[in-house]
Amino acid sequence: MTETETKPRVALVTGAGGGIGGAIARHLAEAGHAVAAADLDEAAAVAVAKGLPTPSIGVGVDISDSASVAAAVARVEAELGPVDVLVNNAGIDKIEPFVQSTEDTWRKVVDVNYLGTVIVTRAVLDGMVERGFGRIIHIASDAGRVGSSGEVVYSGSKGAMIAFGKALAREVATKGVTVNTVCPGPTDTALLKQVSDLSEKMFDAMRRAVPMKRIGTPDDVAPAVVFFAGEGAAFITGQTLSVSGGLTMA
Repeated sequence: MTETETKPRVALVTGAGGGIGGAIARHLAEAGHAVAAADLDEAAAVAVAKGLPTPSIGVGVDISDSASVAAAVARVEAELGPVDVLVNNAGIDKIEPFVQSTEDTWRKVVDVNYLGTVIVTRAVLDGMVERGFGRIIHIASDAGRVGSSGEVVYSGSKGAMIAFGKALAREVATKGVTVNTVCPGPTDTALLKQVSDLSEKMFDAMRRAVPMKRIGTPDDVAPAVVFFAGEGAAFITGQTLSVSGGLTMA
């Protein structure tokens, strides 16, 4: 690396083995970031990392476990460098009426979607503050803004992510760290397949409700993350952006 070259920013993307996470990892790499693709499924994370054009690694991590997160962050820092950009994308859900859901499901959803976001954020935040630079992007959901039938606890966990991001953005606003949230609408992922498997009629109704009359793709979501991670968003923090084809205008 010459004196005129700068080291690429390091981005850690959780849930990178899935559709949206994989697209985010790819788009960040194409924008010049070194990428740590992290996922509970380490093999999937490694496969994503191997296809990226910048220095990248695949890391196995359980974001609901503090020790697992600490080990993953230590490995990322040792192999790529300090984390400059964190994308809290990992999430789980089970489509079903609330009255049929169980406490075991509630706890798993909250532990991963909300507390997992808190745990990973806390693991990298001190370093960002010390270096005077950080970009934290949460991948929540429009369900967290307006609610979604069959996703009651999931909606609550995503709403918590949004509120957490806003409050944290206020605390670190003078530290060079921004915190923003991207809320996908109906997007072609394994989660959405749960809807179509449950009811094709419900899936078709969802598609028709989108003003653009189509379901989103992971590649529709990723550019918003790249924007929030970039220098052009340096004066933007505490914001929530829906990527939903106009379904949610809030």
